[in-house]
Amino acid sequence: MLRYALCLLATAGLLVGASGELSDRRAPGFALPDPSYEHYYDLQDYAGKVVLIDIMSTRCPHCLLASTTLEQVKARYGDKVAILEVVLPPDNQQTIAKFIQTNNVTVPVLCDMGQMTASYFQATPATMQKIEVPHLFLIDKRGIIRNDFAYEESTRSIFEGAGLFAEIDKLLK
Repeated sequence: MLRYALCLLATAGLLVGASGELSDRRAPGFALPDPSYEHYYDLQDYAGKVVLIDIMSTRCPHCLLASTTLEQVKARYGDKVAILEVVLPPDNQQTIAKFIQTNNVTVPVLCDMGQMTASYFQATPATMQKIEVPHLFLIDKRGIIRNDFAYEESTRSIFEGAGLFAEIDKLLK
C-alpha cells in the first residue's frame, strides 16, 4: 500500500483510522478548486445526493484502481451519485492533468492543501501519522458520513466495484 507523507498534514498531526472509524458524523463542508482553479466544488451543491469522496494520489496504483471503479459508479448510477476525487501536494496541475488524460478520468479531481482532508480524518495536534491512500468516504443524502474505507485486503471488493455497488445501493434506498 502506497504511503506518503504530506508536510501540511504531518504538521497538523494526522492519524488515519481503519475503515469505518471515521463514520457516523456530519460530513465537513468544503469548497475546493479543480486543477485550473477556474471552478470550485462545494459539498453543499450536492445536498440530497449520495456523495463519494476519494482521497487519492496520482502516483498510487491502488488509487488508479479506485478511480477506475469510480468511473464505473458514474456510468452505473449517473447523477444519483456525486463523485469527487481529492488530491493533495505534492500532486500539482501537471501530475493531475497527466493522470486525467492517461486514465480517461471524467469525475472531478479537486485540489486540497490539507485542511479538508484533515477535517475528514479528524486530525488533532496529539495525533501524528502518515496518510494512506486511497481512502473513500461515503456520504448519505442527509450529509452524514455513513462509511469510509482505507485500501487493504479486507476492503478490496469496495475498490474493485462489487462491494462499493452494494454500499451505494444501501444509501440510495
